Amino acid sequence: MMDIAENETRFYSNAEHYWKEVPPTVDGMLGGYGSISNIDINGSKAFLNKFLGEGEGKTGKTCALDCGAGIGRISKRLLLPLFSTVDLVDVTQEFLDKAKSYLGEDSKRVGHYFCKGLQDLEPESNRYDVIWIQWVIGHLTDEHLVSFLQRCQRALRPSGLVVIKDNVSYEGVVPDEVDSSVCRDLDILHSLVQRAGLSIVHQEMQGDFPKEIFQVHTLALR
Repeated sequence: MMDIAENETRFYSNAEHYWKEVPPTVDGMLGGYGSISNIDINGSKAFLNKFLGEGEGKTGKTCALDCGAGIGRISKRLLLPLFSTVDLVDVTQEFLDKAKSYLGEDSKRVGHYFCKGLQDLEPESNRYDVIWIQWVIGHLTDEHLVSFLQRCQRALRPSGLVVIKDNVSYEGVVPDEVDSSVCRDLDILHSLVQRAGLSIVHQEMQGDFPKEIFQVHTLALR
């Protein structure tokens, strides 16, 4: 057991150290793939718009949470144009400081900046219409991902959604020593979502990304 605890501590501290060295730019947030930002945002917008609006089972537009927000790339381009209020959470304070200027005028509609790892975040109950978790679940252990998703479920408003958008491996768990993260396959991801007591309402693969990067899938959960 001791080994797991030690490894876990190292897993998180190595990731924190990695991100501290990354420049607070869109290119930094995307590991040098800044050019894919537009394709990414447009894909996300089309995905999210399927759920937003008035009527039975539709998701409201009051408040969203941007998990692993970095400098606020997704908040600026996707969430703030759609939601009245957006909260940002990231483990790197420098990124959140940068977000305040990067978001410009729209930063007035940011409710909270939380400087925390998701494993330590306790989102407020019944606050969010959408919790957007992109390119960050690889930084959580299986146990922490399951318990974080359970906390997210409690933080949703009626008809709210948790959205995971992330790299998916072809088979098994692929570790990335560089940024201290893992990439899981879809079966593993599905089983963790199930363990958290959530179900997948919709799932899509992001198209038009460079061939050399992992496939990226978006999952809407309730």
